[in-house]
Amino acid sequence: MTVNCGSHGERICAVICKHLLQTEPMPVGFIENNSDPNNLQAWCYLCEEQFQHEGGMSDAFRKFNDMAVVCVVCYSHAKSSHAVQEN
Repeated sequence: MTVNCGSHGERICAVICKHLLQTEPMPVGFIENNSDPNNLQAWCYLCEEQFQHEGGMSDAFRKFNDMAVVCVVCYSHAKSSHAVQEN
């Protein structure tokens, strides 16, 4: 599937949580939720906590996560901006 990104044109689509769309002064974490390189999905640490608390993709989790479809370039930017390196 593709998406027409306002910044990058027609690209393959990916899915991220709304928190990864924000340009935070501090990274919010980046957790990839699918090992298939053709199905890019990710959310932040807070979404992971909510997912664990809810025991899966409940309505409350979906509302908190508020998924957004983005292009693969935007996905890559979110990953580089929000990934937290473990020491």
